[in-house]
Amino acid sequence: MSPTAEYADILARLADTLESRLPERGGDPRSSYSAGLLARGPDAFLKKIGEEATELVMAAKDGVPERIVSEAADLWFHTLVALTHYKLRPEDVLRELARREGVSGLAEKAARGSGGAP
Repeated sequence: MSPTAEYADILARLADTLESRLPERGGDPRSSYSAGLLARGPDAFLKKIGEEATELVMAAKDGVPERIVSEAADLWFHTLVALTHYKLRPEDVLRELARREGVSGLAEKAARGSGGAP
């Protein structure tokens, strides 16, 4: 099996697991880190996203590939927690990336105008 095929569904599987950790699905904050983040709400996981983004920047500045990968994984994980809280799925993000594929980043940003997201 190729690495691409082997990992193709990991984001969906992680999203499924995170959904099972939601408080309304019986997620137990005493036994699950993810359930704890979801139970504490946006302030908890948004703070973690900020921390992990900063750690990724620092790892990239240090140029150590293993640290860059590790911190990117931490950032992706906490982003998945946020998506779960807001009832979104990684497939939603993948769809948006697919929509943008082949579109100049400058053209895409200009199409959003000043009222859009950065």
